[in-house]
Amino acid sequence: MNLRQTILACSIAASLAAISGTAAASGFALIEQSASGLGNAFAGGAASAEDASTIFFNPAGMSRLQGKQIAVAVNAIKPSAKFSDTGSALPAPRPLNGNGGDAGSLALVPNAYFSMEATPAMHVGLGINAPFGLQTQYDANWIGRFQAIKSKIETINLNPSVSYKLNDAVSIGAGLNYQRITGELTSAVNLVVAEGASSVTGSDAAWGFDLGAMFNVNPQTRVGVAYRSRIKYSMSGSVVFTGGVPAANGPITLAITTPDSFSVSAFHQLSDRWDIMGDASWTGWSVLQQLNVVRTTGTPILTVQENWRDTWRVSVGANYHYNDRWLARVGIAYDQAPVSDAFRTARIPDADRTWLSVGGQCKPSKESALDFGYAHLFVNNANINDLQGATGGTPAKGNLVGTYSNSVDILSAQYTRSF
Repeated sequence: MNLRQTILACSIAASLAAISGTAAASGFALIEQSASGLGNAFAGGAASAEDASTIFFNPAGMSRLQGKQIAVAVNAIKPSAKFSDTGSALPAPRPLNGNGGDAGSLALVPNAYFSMEATPAMHVGLGINAPFGLQTQYDANWIGRFQAIKSKIETINLNPSVSYKLNDAVSIGAGLNYQRITGELTSAVNLVVAEGASSVTGSDAAWGFDLGAMFNVNPQTRVGVAYRSRIKYSMSGSVVFTGGVPAANGPITLAITTPDSFSVSAFHQLSDRWDIMGDASWTGWSVLQQLNVVRTTGTPILTVQENWRDTWRVSVGANYHYNDRWLARVGIAYDQAPVSDAFRTARIPDADRTWLSVGGQCKPSKESALDFGYAHLFVNNANINDLQGATGGTPAKGNLVGTYSNSVDILSAQYTRSF
């Protein structure tokens, strides 16, 4: 594959990234950045460095790659979020209607990576991915329509990176992240005499960075550490009301910060057949304490108390090498949710989850590899007790009380080519 074909493949992945938008990791993070990692539940993410997707997990891992390499992956994510009412109430005379159907929907999350050996000690690379994304959408007339109907966050991230091999034992890496975010929030509006609807949309772009290091303890064992920075946005957009007063429409702003994260991973080759790996990752979700949508004049439109907390994700995995062409993967992970029962909302009805993953790799030739993976996420039942009034009047949104039954399925495929 020549450089022109490489650029074309990355451009296609960039255009596809616009359709991503379903969170599978906790909060609204997307850890699905490679199919090779999914089979191990992303255990050892900062230490495995099997292919160019290490640009996302630990840029220092490029020091293990030879020549040029491109990796392109597509991840199909299907979450399910079903609400069961246990005592909700709406302002009279608004009907309760149904439970909203399944708020989850199928989404594709593509990513692409290119790594090149610039000198024997230095690699440069580029990653194109979507680190954050979310979409929940309920039936328009459901019982919680005044709290939420549609919530959507999409990102696309350009991640130029470099690694440098200090010696046979230590490599370091760094990258810049130019990330664009778009969002949409819709809900019904209680206008006393009738029901209306509101739609808030906005977008922004900002810069962040990531750092990593790789330590070769011995020929069979390596340890990786990686850090990704927060990114602060000041989203600008508009609010549009239907069924109400057109003069209420206008420009808005929404400040939001995506969290930083830190990972420690290990990879060990037990034998010619077996590899084992593990990972512990921290995410600083406590940056999200409140969601404030305000007019450019400073007048608030929407304020939601989130009070999110920092989380940990831990995982272990193993590879079994049948021969030089085939290997099998397995992994398990436990992923904490940043949302507590007291502050759970219909927009992100998140809860702790356990990952079970399987996958494999086939090498049609010495220069190419096909990876595939599947994961099922067992998500804990999530209680919601969102009390926003059920006594009538324009501000009243009703009380949403019940339980969510959630799960996620992920299927990924990846093509890697060295040249």
